Amino acid sequence: MSHVFLSVIDALPDGGAAGLDAEVGGEPSPLLALRRGNEVRVFHNVCPHAGRRLEVAPGRFIVDADTVVCAAHGACFTIPAGDCIAGPCRGQSLREVPCELRDGEVWIDLRG
Repeated sequence: MSHVFLSVIDALPDGGAAGLDAEVGGEPSPLLALRRGNEVRVFHNVCPHAGRRLEVAPGRFIVDADTVVCAAHGACFTIPAGDCIAGPCRGQSLREVPCELRDGEVWIDLRG
């Protein structure tokens, strides 16, 4: 089985970010789910600038003007694409974990 259940879409804030944990590629990984309506994308919860987690506290993210903001250095990532549009890693993107929606559920690819 290469896909595992991550969450139901209704548990993820629309227009926001949710922190989740899963094993991806055989390693425990903090993940970030970004949702806009029925579109959900999942990323490793690691800022490409300094390799730190994005949240201000476990599971608490700064969401402002359709972006999630890295609490460490202020990089702004679009929701749900994960592209950095401002800050020290502008032009880079969060590292995506392949996912799919199945009947309102979010499933991730374990191979990451």
